[in-house]
Amino acid sequence: MTDSAASSPPAAATGQGSCLLEVRDLTKNFGGLRAVDHCSFRVEQGTITGLIGPNGAGKTTAFNLITGFIPPDSGRILLDGEDIGHLRPDQIFARGLCRTFQIPREHGSLSVLENLLLVPTGQSGEHWWNALFHGRKIRAEESRNLEKAREVLEYLQLTHVQNEYAANLSGGQKKLLEMGRTLMADPRIILLDEPAAGVNRTLLQAIIQNIQYLSRERGITFLLIEHDMNMVMSLCNPVIVMSEGRKLAEGDPESVRSNTAVLEAYLGGQYAAAGG
Repeated sequence: MTDSAASSPPAAATGQGSCLLEVRDLTKNFGGLRAVDHCSFRVEQGTITGLIGPNGAGKTTAFNLITGFIPPDSGRILLDGEDIGHLRPDQIFARGLCRTFQIPREHGSLSVLENLLLVPTGQSGEHWWNALFHGRKIRAEESRNLEKAREVLEYLQLTHVQNEYAANLSGGQKKLLEMGRTLMADPRIILLDEPAAGVNRTLLQAIIQNIQYLSRERGITFLLIEHDMNMVMSLCNPVIVMSEGRKLAEGDPESVRSNTAVLEAYLGGQYAAAGG
């Protein structure tokens, strides 16, 4: 990490060992398809937890349920003991649970800096009466947000593209911008949906280093979906495996890597025919 990391925005206090996010008996059906099937798992505070599984295992659906983009049919989602399963995405976001998407959702017609400045909620300038009567307060608030956005850009090494339209960024830069948008919200936990997808190795290394630093020094908890097993096994502990909508296994990377049920889920009949 460069010295700019020291100026990265404050986040949750460090700590590990307590459950921050818990999914209990979560179920979601789409017509006749059960995408998530009585799934339960926990994410401990301060960890970088991997969520892996074969295609169609229900991982992204679980993310969409946790973040309020779709409602669960049954089950509970607890953030630090509070049931958030009935909340809207913006309400969950305001409680410090943020996410990125496999395909970045930047505002392409806005600059990189403007994308970050859109994030802070409850800005005084959103109300016309404040614009009329509390101009000094609004200017001070905008100044703080601008300083924070520039700190985030410096930390993510995106300062050189801060005035570029977000649509013109490379895939890896867009992934970094998505992470920057979550940092503007002072998150407690970030859900990353395939952060390595479509990213060149240089920018991928930057993303990995950012995750490690934010977890270690800022106490941010991570839950990430990823198909790059080298990344998962070197970055995540524990690793949770989903298959057919359920939690199949959980443990440290080495135990998951050698779990026969996990191998069968990924390799199917080929593994069984080879005699395990």
